[in-house]
Amino acid sequence: MITTFAAFGRTTATLALAALALSACDSSESGGGTRNSVHAVGSSTVYPFAKLVAESFARSNTDFRSPLIESTGTGNGIQLFCKGLGPNTPDMANASRRMKESEFDACKANKVDEIIEVQVGLDGIAFASAKGGIMLNLSPETVYKALAAQPYGKPQTAKTWKDVDPALPARPILVYGPPSTSGTRDALKELILEVGCKADPAMKALKDSDESKFKQICTEVRDDGAYVDQGEQDNLIVQKIEANPQAVGIFGYSYLEENLDKLQGLPMNGVAPTYENIASFAYPGARPLYVYVKKEHMRAIPGLSAFLDEWIKSWGKDGPLAKIGMVTMPPETMAANAAKVREQTVLTREELAAQK
Repeated sequence: MITTFAAFGRTTATLALAALALSACDSSESGGGTRNSVHAVGSSTVYPFAKLVAESFARSNTDFRSPLIESTGTGNGIQLFCKGLGPNTPDMANASRRMKESEFDACKANKVDEIIEVQVGLDGIAFASAKGGIMLNLSPETVYKALAAQPYGKPQTAKTWKDVDPALPARPILVYGPPSTSGTRDALKELILEVGCKADPAMKALKDSDESKFKQICTEVRDDGAYVDQGEQDNLIVQKIEANPQAVGIFGYSYLEENLDKLQGLPMNGVAPTYENIASFAYPGARPLYVYVKKEHMRAIPGLSAFLDEWIKSWGKDGPLAKIGMVTMPPETMAANAAKVREQTVLTREELAAQK
């Protein structure tokens, strides 16, 4: 029996729950206020994992329709997720970085008051080139100097990798990477560019005195053709660097693992982007992956709770997600996030602020 969302705009939880209970007795003749399948949007990095979980869910839960999974990028996905409650909004947002406080506030402003945050695995921001192509031993500082629009507040003049590090080859800087809406781009900024920028003590001091200017200098990427935004299609980046042995690509580790017959990972601080190095956080680009769920929709969308259970069944070390490149979380992290699903624990703004 299909549940409606007629009560989602009400101002009190009591009215909302009462209306939902009444609507459970209605049929689908209620005029478009219903949806009987899970809808998830968001990260292109999480997309292949979410698709696999959706396929497993569909096979083992034949009473429910298969979930709709869309690759919109993390930023766009969370924006869609936060637009409000009801059947015309997504139930879930897949994210390759944690929700921002500003996004949490946007959700709250649109009455998305109860959000369940679930970490589903680990990934790494992999730097790669074609097998047999350019080999670079990178560092956050090298990457920052090569890709920043204004490295340390000065004009960008580097044309070759040798210009930023004499130990690197005199090959043109050409990097294919994610767009500004991507969680991979956000993680690139936080885990690599900001770290490289703060190698300069003046920039580290600037973060305390003028954070807005710090963000501009430390995270804005050059737009003169050395960095090429390839949209949300990570497979397109793979194709571009495979076709050009001098090019470097940036994408989630799973895309590197999937294409190791064609690509080679580039070390960061001498550490290769491998499963083991990401799992141990020895690799500088390691990051958690998340799904965000509207608790209110858990009461109304058929199969949403079971779909989250499918994630839990799939994320183990010997599970299907690991087989396609997801790095497994430590056992205690898996247990803690399974408990969040079971208990429908709601995320607070204080939690987000505490883990900046």
